[in-house]
Amino acid sequence: MLVLLAGIFVVHIATVIMLFVSTIANVWMVGSSNVGMASSGLWLLCNKTCEQLSVSRHDDASLKAVQAFMILSIIFSVIALVMFIVQLFTLEKGKRFYITGAIMLVCWMCILIGVSIYTARFTGRMPGFTNSHHGYCFILAWICFCFSFIIGILYLVLRKK
Repeated sequence: MLVLLAGIFVVHIATVIMLFVSTIANVWMVGSSNVGMASSGLWLLCNKTCEQLSVSRHDDASLKAVQAFMILSIIFSVIALVMFIVQLFTLEKGKRFYITGAIMLVCWMCILIGVSIYTARFTGRMPGFTNSHHGYCFILAWICFCFSFIIGILYLVLRKK
């Protein structure tokens, strides 16, 4: 049981780190142009230098929603990690980590909403660039989506023995 708890803890920490990286780094979409490679994220458009990401007035609300949901997913993931540590030392044997699992599933839902909005609104949209494709941050966000769901379910069914 100790190995299982340690494994879940390590995967949870890895998920938090990957969420930070995917939200902060600016490699959600990558494309090439006559100037060279460029990447865009949730915050900046980077070519040789980085500048504020400019989107149309129509897509501005969608970008703000993606930013908000990704930040919320980080917050909920960190809260779930703290709650896991607290419950690990305060719960009696045989009790389940319901609160931690519920918070992690809220994190899962925030990732789902944020990445789904980005996929629907911004995939393949890098004006002036050709051969645009998803960057590693986009892929990390979907990996975090899977990990947070698995961890949330494991917390709900896990008993401390």
